[in-house]
Amino acid sequence: MYIGDVGKRGLHHLVYEVVDNSIDEALAGYCTKITTYFNKDGSITVEDNGRGIPVGIHKEEKKPAVEVVMTVLHAGGKFDKDSYKVSGGLHGVGVSVVNALSEWLWVEVQREGKIYKQDYKIGITQNKLKRVGKTKKSGTTVCFLPDGEIFNTTVYEYDIIAERLRELAYLNRGLEINLKDNREESGQRDTFKFRGGLSDFVKYLDENNNPLHNKVITVTKEKSEISVDVALRYGNTYNDNILTFVNNINTIEGGTHLSGFRSALTRAMNNHASKNNLIKTKKTEI
Repeated sequence: MYIGDVGKRGLHHLVYEVVDNSIDEALAGYCTKITTYFNKDGSITVEDNGRGIPVGIHKEEKKPAVEVVMTVLHAGGKFDKDSYKVSGGLHGVGVSVVNALSEWLWVEVQREGKIYKQDYKIGITQNKLKRVGKTKKSGTTVCFLPDGEIFNTTVYEYDIIAERLRELAYLNRGLEINLKDNREESGQRDTFKFRGGLSDFVKYLDENNNPLHNKVITVTKEKSEISVDVALRYGNTYNDNILTFVNNINTIEGGTHLSGFRSALTRAMNNHASKNNLIKTKKTEI
């Protein structure tokens, strides 16, 4: 199953897959704002102010690039290998799977002064890409209704989506992510934007503990097109709370990136302690 399951988890992953396309635009430096709406009819709308999915004819598929993104697995809008250094889709299948698992879906693209729109049902194109207006803005809007014949439930839970969007805002410093529940007149609203990025994330995770130092230690480094961001703060407990992410994906089981970080940190602290005579005996190590 491309999205994990057809229950609550899979249902909510549909939203994440669409949002991840917008996040990729932000990572590439072209998107500063993403908004997700819960609509009264049970559908979801995700819009961004990125460049807009390309609308030109795809050389291999012989149809508009946006249609390829919406109907071909693994297309994901990454036609130019240099457009994105990283991609955050959990399963890497792109929005085409969202399209296939939706009763209906439409996409609207604002690009190069024009507005384009196309409609789909259960993943099948319903009409040619149409130019429907002019604009001075740019971006992509995707609206979809999950297929009730596929999913065990089609009711989205605000808190589940909010938790993931908050997390993404921490991981992408300065990016504004909005969530609006329009299913009721007094629906919830949240705006997530953190200029401190991972530093703010650590403070959020650590708010109920007693830190040993107020300032969060941060390290940012890029080498061979691989960027690493680290933020940490020590507390007065023996338990640690370590979260690791790769391309915005929570690697809950750890991995070589975590083991490598632990080894490097331990080695650095041992070297510092030894150099400054902080270790009582030569055999003692942290």
